[in-house]
Amino acid sequence: MSLLDIRVPAVLLRIDRNPFHHGTLGAVRSLGRAGVEVHVVADSAGSPVRSSRFVCQMHPPPAPGASLAEIAVTLRRVAARIARPAVLIPMDDASAVAVGRLRDELAPSYLLPQQPGALAERVADKAELAAVCASADIPHPVTLIPESPAQAASAAWQLGLPVVAKWSRPWLVPCGTGLRSTVVVHSAQEARELYLRAEEAGSRLLLQSFLPPGPDRDWFFHGYVDRTGAVRGGGPGRKQRAWPRGAGLTAVGRWTPNSQVQALAERLTAELGYRGIFDLDFRLCGTTGRYHLLDFNPRPGAQFRLFTDSAGLDVVRALHLDLTHRPLPDGAPRPGRSFVVENYAPLSALRPAPAGRELAWYAPDDRAPGRAMWGLWAGHVLRKLRERLGGGPVPPRAATRVVRQSSTSPLDEPAEQAELTKLTKLTDDEKASSC
Repeated sequence: MSLLDIRVPAVLLRIDRNPFHHGTLGAVRSLGRAGVEVHVVADSAGSPVRSSRFVCQMHPPPAPGASLAEIAVTLRRVAARIARPAVLIPMDDASAVAVGRLRDELAPSYLLPQQPGALAERVADKAELAAVCASADIPHPVTLIPESPAQAASAAWQLGLPVVAKWSRPWLVPCGTGLRSTVVVHSAQEARELYLRAEEAGSRLLLQSFLPPGPDRDWFFHGYVDRTGAVRGGGPGRKQRAWPRGAGLTAVGRWTPNSQVQALAERLTAELGYRGIFDLDFRLCGTTGRYHLLDFNPRPGAQFRLFTDSAGLDVVRALHLDLTHRPLPDGAPRPGRSFVVENYAPLSALRPAPAGRELAWYAPDDRAPGRAMWGLWAGHVLRKLRERLGGGPVPPRAATRVVRQSSTSPLDEPAEQAELTKLTKLTDDEKASSC
């Protein structure tokens, strides 16, 4: 008998059109294995997720750049097809911000955590996060928000080059412009030129002091805050390899106890009154020995399945249990467990894992997505190589977007990542269709 209330379906919403988003597949499998009917509102064209046997139905997502009203129409349409209340789980920042704003409107059809609608947007906004950390006394890189090109150049000198440049609302950065959500700036002129593209990026530019990477410095914390304010279903992890190299997504991560990171996560969510799933990124400052919060993502992190405890609890199951008023089991942590994204770290996927390992794509009870991923990834790599060699453009129905978040890290293995770090993330303009 399932611990979850299988009478209540789940709806996964993802606005970002990335076919290689393995976190969505992780959520599909986690809930589907528990017997929950899983609906996915996302772009399914060219995505391995649609081939999972645990997907009940794929639904067309909102169009790129959709308004709140259009997103609400999409979700109401899905709710009408399901015809009973469902747990709604945003899988990217754009979705989390939209659902937060629409909470009152969606509440009759969807089960959602009880928290202020503006809170997800506040923590996802990089400029707002700096203020949040200051008020909660959470270490955060020194952040300046210039109001002119001259101020941007001055701020770069003031912080000390190199500096990190971020767009405060990265989910608004349009595809196909060459703009990156985060980039390391090496001169005042670069900062000035980047500021001039603020209107194109759709949000403010901010500049942060650069914290150099190094062994054991990149950490993350995943969790779910239940209705009582307790953090459940997650834990602290260490990023061992990243893609792109340096502080991109976690290609290899390990569940590693860290009382300092856990205390910071629990204190911050308590001070904010946060409820729901969250994913935090930290970097250890080699000079001060303090962990600095870099990002607060108000949704599941792509590697959330790393933190599956001995009772099978993870953050998405914790959310479903809590919102359906079911007790959450008290499982034991499984430190040492690892998570590997095979297409970004293929050699790591083949190494022994005595403490246990979760693969992003392959699963013995759900093989089709893994097979589909390798076929799609091979085509993706060939297209990127063809572009680099001047063999012609990407086919017209594909677009590219680069998201790079820091400088090169010495943790990454050249054999695995030398070519992978040069590839960009593919997005597809086709709409999803029902399965």
